[in-house]
Amino acid sequence: MPSPYQKLSLQASFALFMEPTNGKMLPEHGVIKSPAALSRFFNEYGWPTRAVIRATRQHILRQLRHYTAIGKRPYLQVIIDLTTLEKRGKFQAFATLIHILNGKRGLHLVVMYLVIGQWRMPWAFRSWRGKNTTTPAQLGLKLLRTLPKKLTHRYRIQVLADTGFSSVEFLKGVKKLRYQAIVGIPNNRKLADGRQIKMLGKKGQQIQLSGLEGVVTVSWFYLKRDGKLEKRFVISTRALKGSTIAWWGSRRWAIEGLFKTAKYRFGLASFGQQTLLGVYRWLILSFISFVLTHWVYLSSNPANPPEWRKASELALQLLMPQISVSSLLVEIERQREFLLSQGLVLELVSIKI
Repeated sequence: MPSPYQKLSLQASFALFMEPTNGKMLPEHGVIKSPAALSRFFNEYGWPTRAVIRATRQHILRQLRHYTAIGKRPYLQVIIDLTTLEKRGKFQAFATLIHILNGKRGLHLVVMYLVIGQWRMPWAFRSWRGKNTTTPAQLGLKLLRTLPKKLTHRYRIQVLADTGFSSVEFLKGVKKLRYQAIVGIPNNRKLADGRQIKMLGKKGQQIQLSGLEGVVTVSWFYLKRDGKLEKRFVISTRALKGSTIAWWGSRRWAIEGLFKTAKYRFGLASFGQQTLLGVYRWLILSFISFVLTHWVYLSSNPANPPEWRKASELALQLLMPQISVSSLLVEIERQREFLLSQGLVLELVSIKI
């Protein structure tokens, strides 16, 4: 950060994301900085946003160097998906970003999410800007082209995506990049011979889609939604067994956990900034908060998925202890009258460590 004041504002912002109030992160919930100070930090101050992104990515790449797998060159799962941050009301400052898609009004993000072993990393995102603009599938291809060579040379890239990214253009683009892809596909998608995908009865069958050169391999699995099992078809650009394709296809749903956690635990959907820059910074710091919390939790060698509230507290204490202490002191001061009413006086004494 350019100044100590902005550095403190950055730390206060992370504290806001990591210590949410009922899952709703708003500047007025901050305890270290005032709402006005946080608003200026997001919307006005000239701190280097892209430098923060580059520093985060470099740190991720350094950490991944320590990942080793037995046997062949490991797979890096690259999950591409679309999520909607639903919004109501008027947003004149960034009206070009708020649209209706699939019956939902809000900010629509195409996100690229990396998974290897236990590591989970939202790497990049693009916003869909409405009809007659770049489609979500085209945005997904643009994201894939930004993968650094340090990743594409070290790992085998396995692209996973939902039916919204099953267009001929997307599949051709993935093949051109020489990546393997397993993509969901609608059950009414036509084959070159005029049949529909849902008419197939054998997993692992090689087929040719209408409009796409070459063959792909098809499989399916059943996903439980709202108490019912839904049959989901998936195709692979590489010849694999039907059971293998179905296994990889089900892995795509890992990104749903990211979206749910980022929205309701790290405030991704709670942006209410005055400028495009403010919204952009809010989304970035929310994703970084997820990465920091997740990786701190992994450092404790957990055997089970994280309890995000406890993991957030641990990350804040380890990475920004002074902010954690300040939050505690503010809470103690807020409860002072209650403590006095109970005949209690709390005295804090600084000691050398």
